[in-house]
Amino acid sequence: MVAKGDMVYASASDAEILEKGECGGAVTALLKYALESGMVDAVLTVKKGYDIYDATPVLIKDPAELAETAGSLHCGTLLLPKLIKKYLDGAKNEKLAVVLKGCDAKAMYELAKRKQINLDNVIMIGLNCGGSVSPVLARTMIADKFEMDPDSIVKEEIDKGQFIVLDKNGEHKGIPIDELEEAGYGRRANCQRCKTKVPRQCDLACGNWGVIGEKAGKATFVEVCSDKGAALLEGAAKAGAIETAAPIPKGIEIRGKIENAMFKLADKHRAAQFSALGESEDRLKFIMDETSRCIKCYQCIENCPICYCVECSTKKPHLVTPGQVPPPFMFHLIRFSHISDSCVNCGQCEELCAMDIPNALFMHSLQVEMEKMFGFVPGVNMDLPVLALVEEPTERKRLSDTGDDQIYNIF
Repeated sequence: MVAKGDMVYASASDAEILEKGECGGAVTALLKYALESGMVDAVLTVKKGYDIYDATPVLIKDPAELAETAGSLHCGTLLLPKLIKKYLDGAKNEKLAVVLKGCDAKAMYELAKRKQINLDNVIMIGLNCGGSVSPVLARTMIADKFEMDPDSIVKEEIDKGQFIVLDKNGEHKGIPIDELEEAGYGRRANCQRCKTKVPRQCDLACGNWGVIGEKAGKATFVEVCSDKGAALLEGAAKAGAIETAAPIPKGIEIRGKIENAMFKLADKHRAAQFSALGESEDRLKFIMDETSRCIKCYQCIENCPICYCVECSTKKPHLVTPGQVPPPFMFHLIRFSHISDSCVNCGQCEELCAMDIPNALFMHSLQVEMEKMFGFVPGVNMDLPVLALVEEPTERKRLSDTGDDQIYNIF
């Protein structure tokens, strides 16, 4: 009987999935079982598109197509929850299984608590994540640091602190992540700051950390984080979709040490990146200078999981002058005030910014300060942030009816 809190080594029984999987193919096998058994109507995941730098979201309803999604894509920087809200009606009437990184998992919770996603209809399979690499920067990194042709690379992976690539001629090369990041390459800046490495908000948390001995590279470490996850794992094992074994105790210990080392590294990067912003008036000036490049393309708003308002305040003429580029600083202040308490550090506002403004750094630094003040940690559970303890439509009506300038009636 599988229960919440259990840990197992798991691998796919299907030979094709086992071969294509990064570490045993257990995640793909679980997704396939969920679809075949009728636990879900569809699977939302990512597969390789044109090349290894092109992570493409796919909605799959045919179990036979899932083998195409096996294997990791560390150059995939997508955020899937916003796609569920925008294109799948928030899973209100369709049951989904979705594969999530730590920032994805946090975004799922923040959208769910705002009633934009129905978690009751979603099975969340979390992936341990040490960080992802921007596709554009990855190509430059491979050419400059690896001295290899980016177009010749057929596989990449992050293992034992190295970014490793394999080209079509069989040449295999790895460089320590620390060395790459010191040179300005490596993981995205928001990934360097991230402390959600094992996404236990999900129903299952899966990865290769802690798989040692003869199973190393051939099995997935699976941690059961909910009753829903337990039912999926038990059903898949009974159906013969996966093979499981008890984890080696030393492996569990190693997994914990890796996670703790990643926490310390994230704290180091936070200290360095946040301190570079300066303090007080210097920080404000830095942010104003950087955001002065804004062309108001709205990519930061369109792709942020916290931006969900039907009527965006940045488009109201009495707040932000229409047609003015760059927009007045009020444009950015509105975003800061709406998002800073709940920023999940997904990096989308920075990744997709046409002017390379470090938006995620500004948002995350504000969120960390708000966390210190109010104790609210976004994306870990269904607790509401301090400034969202009322229904927005009700509150807007109250403001209109009373003329009260108290934004939220919680005091």
